[in-house]
This record gives sequence, structure tokens and C-alpha cells, in this order.
Amino acid sequence: MGREDKKFCSDGCRNQYNNKLNKDVNNLMRNINHKIRKNYRILNELNQEGKTKTTKNKLISMGFDFQYITSVYQTKTGNTYYFLYDQGYLILENDWYMLVKKDT
Repeated sequence: MGREDKKFCSDGCRNQYNNKLNKDVNNLMRNINHKIRKNYRILNELNQEGKTKTTKNKLISMGFDFQYITSVYQTKTGNTYYFLYDQGYLILENDWYMLVKKDT
């Protein structure tokens, strides 16, 4: 049934083939996105006021993973802010962190 040049016997076969083909990529992306969302939720929970300080131990105890960010912003004065969308942090001395929120 169907066209002469069709590649799959049915929609189910086509879906199964494409799901198997994209499985590894989807799992990697899903895991990374999960970690970014978790980091964002932690910063958002700790930074209700838009600007606050916290310790590295507090972030780690909540499950924050410093490897996963969405952007980096370098100021003219040389400070480096690490962002997860609109929530970010600046590394201070003695394991303190300044949490900030970008104005949107």
C-alpha cells in the first residue's frame, strides 16, 4: 500500500527507526538540560531579591553543578559573571558567591 518509493512499511516503523537513530543524542541533551534547569532553580530559590550572597558549600549542598552554565559575561573591570539564562553568579573571595539577576 502507499507510494512505490516509500522507505517504511508504516508510521510505527518510521517512528521506531527515528527514535533509535536519535536515542543517544536525545539522552545527552536531556541530561544536560536537566542539570541546567536544576542549577537555575537553585539560583532562583536563593536569589529572591535579585542580588544576594551565598557560600560555595551552600550551592554544592543543594546540588549545584558549576560545569553547567548558559553564558559568561566579562565586565570592563575584569569581573566574570556566569549565567544560567537570567540568573548568574560572581565568584568572590573565601568561597563566597554574589548571586545576581539580569534585568530583562
